[in-house]
Amino acid sequence: MTAHPPPTPPFRDPSLPFAKRVDDLLSRLTLDEKVSFLHQFVPAVERLGVAAFRTGQEALHGVAWMGPATVFPQAVGLGATWDPDLVRRVGDAVSQEVRAMRAHDDRVGLNVWSPTVNLLRHPLWGRNEEGYSEDPRLTSVIATAYTRGLRGSHPIFWRTAPVLKHWLAHNNETDRDTSSASVRPRVLHEYDLRAFRATVEAGAVAGVMPAYNLVNGRPNHLSPYLRAHLRTWTEEDLLVCSDAGAPSNLVDSEHYLDSHEGATAAALLAGVDSFTDHGTDSSRIVARVRGALERGLLTEADVDTAVRHQLSVRFRLGEFDDHVEPGAFDTPEHRALAQEAAERAIVLLKNEGLLPLAPGTRVAVVGLLADECKLDWYSGALLHRSTPLEGMYERFGAERVTFAEGVDRVRFRTPDGTFLHVLPAPEATAPAPGADGALDPALLAGRTDLPPLAQDPVGTELALVDWGEGVLTLRAPDGRYLSVAEDGYVRASADQPGGWVVQETFRLEPYGHGHLLRHLGTGHHVQVAADGVKVAEENPTVLEMTVAERGEDAVARTAAQADVVVVVAGNDPHINGRETQDRTTLRLPAHQERLLRAARSANPHTVLALTSAYPYAVEVSALPAVLWTAHGGQAAGTALARVLAGDVSPSGRLPQTWYADDRDLPGLLDYDVIGSRQTYLYFEGTPLYPFGHGLSYTSFAYGDLTAAAADGSVRVAFAVTNTGDRPAAEVAQLYSRAAAPSTTPRPRRELLAHEHLTLAPGETRRVTFELPLTDFEFWDVAQNRRRLDPGPYDLLVGASSEDVRLRTTVILDGEPAAPRAVLRRGLPAADFDEQSGIEIVDRTKVSGDAVTPSADGTGELLYRDCDFGDGVTTVSVTVAGGGEVEVSVDGTGPRAVLPAAPPSGPYDYTTLTTTLTAEGGVHDVRVGLRGPLRLAHVGFSG
Repeated sequence: MTAHPPPTPPFRDPSLPFAKRVDDLLSRLTLDEKVSFLHQFVPAVERLGVAAFRTGQEALHGVAWMGPATVFPQAVGLGATWDPDLVRRVGDAVSQEVRAMRAHDDRVGLNVWSPTVNLLRHPLWGRNEEGYSEDPRLTSVIATAYTRGLRGSHPIFWRTAPVLKHWLAHNNETDRDTSSASVRPRVLHEYDLRAFRATVEAGAVAGVMPAYNLVNGRPNHLSPYLRAHLRTWTEEDLLVCSDAGAPSNLVDSEHYLDSHEGATAAALLAGVDSFTDHGTDSSRIVARVRGALERGLLTEADVDTAVRHQLSVRFRLGEFDDHVEPGAFDTPEHRALAQEAAERAIVLLKNEGLLPLAPGTRVAVVGLLADECKLDWYSGALLHRSTPLEGMYERFGAERVTFAEGVDRVRFRTPDGTFLHVLPAPEATAPAPGADGALDPALLAGRTDLPPLAQDPVGTELALVDWGEGVLTLRAPDGRYLSVAEDGYVRASADQPGGWVVQETFRLEPYGHGHLLRHLGTGHHVQVAADGVKVAEENPTVLEMTVAERGEDAVARTAAQADVVVVVAGNDPHINGRETQDRTTLRLPAHQERLLRAARSANPHTVLALTSAYPYAVEVSALPAVLWTAHGGQAAGTALARVLAGDVSPSGRLPQTWYADDRDLPGLLDYDVIGSRQTYLYFEGTPLYPFGHGLSYTSFAYGDLTAAAADGSVRVAFAVTNTGDRPAAEVAQLYSRAAAPSTTPRPRRELLAHEHLTLAPGETRRVTFELPLTDFEFWDVAQNRRRLDPGPYDLLVGASSEDVRLRTTVILDGEPAAPRAVLRRGLPAADFDEQSGIEIVDRTKVSGDAVTPSADGTGELLYRDCDFGDGVTTVSVTVAGGGEVEVSVDGTGPRAVLPAAPPSGPYDYTTLTTTLTAEGGVHDVRVGLRGPLRLAHVGFSG
């Protein structure tokens, strides 16, 4: 009898649509197997031939955390290119490297957690480097390009599956897992949701990751917007992956829910499909889901929904068709692309004719970052490395380039007269340098086989690098940074500061006639003991610091001998502003300001090249040239040298406003971009440099502007001409503003479109934009929907948000404003027009908004244009908690005071009614709140 092979199950049948195949596979899984799929690390189901799977592979600007990979500029640098085609090609290269690395290491995941589309609302946010722009349109254009590259070009299968971070309104590291962003409806719909929506609708997004923080009092991992908005933007199944540890935060740090079983169930019901918690240990998440099922908090159908979203992504990745997308790793094309991206990311902020540098120029390259190629937390290890100094050597010749780092050279003397001494690393245990001469920090950091610091009569001269705000690093003459391992001893054992907890940073604290040296990673002071230097909780050693040479003296000496000085200043991405740590000021660190002044005093031909993950407020009036670039990856130094030499005309543009002073900034936790006039959209001050700004080595003329509205769109066209003598790229930008807005505050100007143009000398190109009328809409809180206000709209064309070269006006037909139908729907409390002293909070733990007075217990709300019909006689308020509500009409008109019910829980609402007699017609309503209450709704009746 002939044995027949078992029939191929439908989920393995490539002729069937993915949805049917997902349904078939889902039906074959047991409940226990499906529950196990909800953790980040999904086990294999061997009986079905289903492989293990993991969500999460960091790939923000190259493959991260998996060893060497091509390192592209930071995300904010990619945003500064304003070039979606370039960014798409970068995403494509990154996805190829993911596939190539996956072929040799199954730890490399195909579900990539990139890009970050959080808007760069506040420049002090520690993760500024991870976003693209402060503008939602530019952010979505760049993010869409990157996700398309990550997705790949196959018509059916995806090379990688991108997940957008971090849903929603997330711009602070300070108290990031317990703070709440108060986001009014207009900001929610016009700003924070917008970047996510456009990117998801473009069709190359596999999912999102909720943020750690709360929005309007509710954790993002319980966000009702996941179902109400996100899943309505596409017909594809989207995979929602939790951020690391966030499911447990719902109970442990946020205390939002009482039990982990209840919190896990609530997150799953809100739309979270994959739980990233407790590392590789899935047992606790599995136990919580099982417990929630047993208690009736979840059904098997709820689990099925989440697993279906995951399986849909896995089918798109080709896992069940044995389809393997081609990979490529560290190719000549990827190296060239890394250099091109680094060149395009450089923004020329100021130039009084000093740049480009003339052939034969003698250049002094100075500053803390002059011979550095810094990585950040989401970088891969460098395969290739180019510092500004190396780039200048390569481009101008070593004989014409001099260098001074500008660090202080110091020794530390102990009370017994000896000095701290760095012992050489034993030759047998020292790791070999890589091909570029750099030691792999993974081989050095945390090592305990190297000798700790000792003491001797002469000691070791250390380089003291002051990064500002009292944070410093100490480096031995051979380049090794002082670091502290788990055993507490201080060793010269790190190539660079780094790690989740940086172990290479210290602080000098004055004490008596000397200093205590505090190690910031442990919080303990340095103690000199007989068995070596270590950190300890008690008996710190008082050290006397002697300075052998000040950094500014070395800079001044080097600068005086050159034709031009290039001061390379900025930040280390692991220090003073990064994930878990916000900045406290826009100012350049004081030590770097001293170096800049020393260079400028010694040589007026000084170029400031800022290399940083975020904007600075710098005094630039005395400087003839200023450039900025984000940390530019492996080709950063070559790129900077080529731009300085004029081999490439700079084409980067600022993706966010550079403010002149800390006083221009709102509070870090103030998410109301409209009310506090944030970003270029609303900022009314004078920026240091505006959004969209960037100069070139040539000039461009704009002309022949036409604009017409017809058939549901606005067609805008204009000409751009390169009027200079060299080929260069221009970023032509189109903005709009409502010329005669109603009482609703509208942006000063708003980016509608841009085009990245490369033009030969004398070349003219016509730029045309076709804009749907929806681009001119705003969120009408009175109607709870988007609306186009009829009337005139200014169209502004130019080279930045402030450098407007052409303008015209179009008249658009729209829907006139209508008064609030308060007799029918009342006033939802959060739908205010203006507020003072108010925060938006959660009405219930599942959905809805309420408002509450902020810190001092008083607040006021304004609702404009309320239609009272033929008149009203009563007012009602839906409130929880204790306090008082005062409702007044037209400010000085009728008013009513409603004492809230006796103090109750924040979700125990009651409706109170009292007399309020007001004549018919349209009125403004003011509502004052006093005390610890929550107001959900105000109603009127005749």
